[in-house]
Amino acid sequence: MLSEPLPSTLDVRKAAGRGVSVRGALKPLDLPRFRSLLAADDGTIQAELAFTKDEENRHLIHLAITAEMVVTCQRCLEALPRSLASENTLAVVWSDEQAAHLPRHLEPLVLEEELCNLWNVVEDELILALPPFSYHDTEHCRQILADYSVDETPEEQAAAGDKPNPFNVLAQLKPGSK
Repeated sequence: MLSEPLPSTLDVRKAAGRGVSVRGALKPLDLPRFRSLLAADDGTIQAELAFTKDEENRHLIHLAITAEMVVTCQRCLEALPRSLASENTLAVVWSDEQAAHLPRHLEPLVLEEELCNLWNVVEDELILALPPFSYHDTEHCRQILADYSVDETPEEQAAAGDKPNPFNVLAQLKPGSK
């Protein structure tokens, strides 16, 4: 299901005052910081942003994101398809002081101007929602790693056993071993 591309910028104050909702699609290539965390350029990102004001006249953005992408398995280093979903409510503020006075249930989004770069907001949320490590199931990784391992022949194992241990010299230096 491909939808229209997500607009890149929007005036937050006007959008919140009118109760605007926008939705759209992005690709990992559109988000360079997020793309650098992925194993491939394949994938789709769907985002929906609803702009409102609360009872204290704060500008809020309710953000819902779903993404299909390919990351790297940290065990076998192979590609791993991954789904991701994230929801969050951001309170738009224009200074760090305003951000400090927000209630705990709201995350601050500090802007320097009325225009908000929606792609950056989506990218930040995806980076925060992405698990730090991704793994295939254990059996899948074992099979991949077994393909890379080299079995030693009995002759190679015997040759390794005939070599002197270089740490035997240290045993002679140990007090009371003379």
